[in-house]
Amino acid sequence: QVQLVESGGGLVQAGGSLSLSCAASGRTFSRRAMGWFRQALGKEREFVATISSTGGSLYYADSVKGRITISRDNAKNTVYLQMNSLKPEDTAVYYCAARDSGGASVEVKGYPYWGQGTQVTVSS
Repeated sequence: QVQLVESGGGLVQAGGSLSLSCAASGRTFSRRAMGWFRQALGKEREFVATISSTGGSLYYADSVKGRITISRDNAKNTVYLQMNSLKPEDTAVYYCAARDSGGASVEVKGYPYWGQGTQVTVSS
């Protein structure tokens, strides 16, 4: 079992930046791929970014490529999402998720463990 706690959301103006963090419990973090997803009001949850257990493989949604960076610190059991040049359409609840394996995945169904989410609101 893995518990995930996100932090760092908030309100920012368009063009601004936010940094999200996700702290994981347990001793298996370094063996798990991690992902960030988001869900806007009235929409389905969608993939944002994923990173393999070693950090060697990274994948991004086309909508955030070049603006968002995922990273991890296995010594701190933490995964990060640095978001720059934010747009109003980035407004959503952002969720951290963990896999049972080390390979990165862009699929929601590939992640059995989820955090509670953190709200990101980008004003125009």
